[in-house]
Amino acid sequence: MSLGANNMSMPDGAVTNDLTANARSLEREVAWFGEVLSTRFNAYFAQGGAQQDIRSHAPPDLNGDPSVFARTVQECGMGFDERIVLILTLIPHIRPQALDLFFTSNKNIERGFTEFGGWKGKSHGGMLPTCETAAFVIAGDDLNRRFEVARLFEPGHFFARRGIIRVETQTGGEPFFGSALIMETDYLNRFTTGQHHKPDYGAGFPAKLITTPLAWSDLVVTPEVMDEIENVKAWLKQGQELMRHWGLDKAVKPGFRTLFYGPPGTGKTLTATLLGKAAEVDVYRIDLSMVVSKYIGETEKNLANVFDQAQNKNWILFFDEADALFGKRTEGSTSNDRHANQEISYLLQRVEDFPGVVILATNLKTNIDEAFARRFQTSIYFPIPDALQRRRLWQHLFPDQSRLDASVDLDELAENHVLSGGALANVARYAAIRASRMQREKIAADDLLRAIKKEFLKEGRTL
Repeated sequence: MSLGANNMSMPDGAVTNDLTANARSLEREVAWFGEVLSTRFNAYFAQGGAQQDIRSHAPPDLNGDPSVFARTVQECGMGFDERIVLILTLIPHIRPQALDLFFTSNKNIERGFTEFGGWKGKSHGGMLPTCETAAFVIAGDDLNRRFEVARLFEPGHFFARRGIIRVETQTGGEPFFGSALIMETDYLNRFTTGQHHKPDYGAGFPAKLITTPLAWSDLVVTPEVMDEIENVKAWLKQGQELMRHWGLDKAVKPGFRTLFYGPPGTGKTLTATLLGKAAEVDVYRIDLSMVVSKYIGETEKNLANVFDQAQNKNWILFFDEADALFGKRTEGSTSNDRHANQEISYLLQRVEDFPGVVILATNLKTNIDEAFARRFQTSIYFPIPDALQRRRLWQHLFPDQSRLDASVDLDELAENHVLSGGALANVARYAAIRASRMQREKIAADDLLRAIKKEFLKEGRTL
């Protein structure tokens, strides 16, 4: 486990203080859990003379405890049962031997006790808890209490709602209580090192955090496009408050879905990153090459990894070249067609249920399945910039006009050569490289024209 990897930077002193406070708090919590677990075993196996009531062990008093762990417990108003589930889910990460008591064997059948639950990891030597484990500790063999414990794992409970603990079913069709209890990485880091976690890009999380050093002044779009973008900004800043204010929160789903479409290099990705920057939220670009799989069920599983982690985070999910994943459904009757249509239906459900902002970007709107298009709150067309906009783009690329040779006429270039903003950036880069190779301090018109020709050739056009 890599705690604190890819985290927001924090002062060293603050990290050390949080780490120390969390360690002290968790030491007390683990010790309390050990007492509860010992009492549960005594009661369950009817060991005479021993304490029988697990609730005789009061949870540690958190008043005045400065740890992130303590603050979270108090903010959520966690009671006895919630604190048992929370520390049980944390223990494999911080004190795995505290669960070794569950390795007690049933001598009558020479195997472990079914009622202990638990599952075995690939490399972890200890016991990993399931809902069954939590039910045993809290309820023993009391069926009424067992049903009460089940409520702790419902989607509406703050464990799931706040993204603290995830319940993960190992195999379809098996009893729900056999589901694994997984501590979300963000809260695991908060409760240990005190740092906030940003997930790492990889097979388990096929999405990459994207940022930009640019500002809104660097985005050159039409007033109509900017007006649509302002609507998305407004939602990001106060969407839920707006819905409550107008009484729409019960009738309108909480998320916001928008489609960016238009030729490459017209500002779709830049707009997504600027929206995140303005609202101070993270933007994750989904890597479709790691999502789409030819194996049945794998695409849905890969997407679930992203949506599950993003569900309770205030993230923007950005699907670039989205038609590769959100393309039109086919009417074929082959197993491949049915599988593809099943994937799209799954996507539709996850996108529609996602409470944050989802942005789909494509070059051609007609490639997107109509079922998705109908559910977009807005569709924004990013056209190729006109001559006036191209002039502004040239100015942004070369703010210091003294670096341009007298032969360069930006007005003429803007008027005569129709290119997107992304293509113009390529032109500027190539021209700068060529001027440097020629050991010149200024970019000449010929440098720019050669670069423009290269961009035209890439697009199948001639200068």
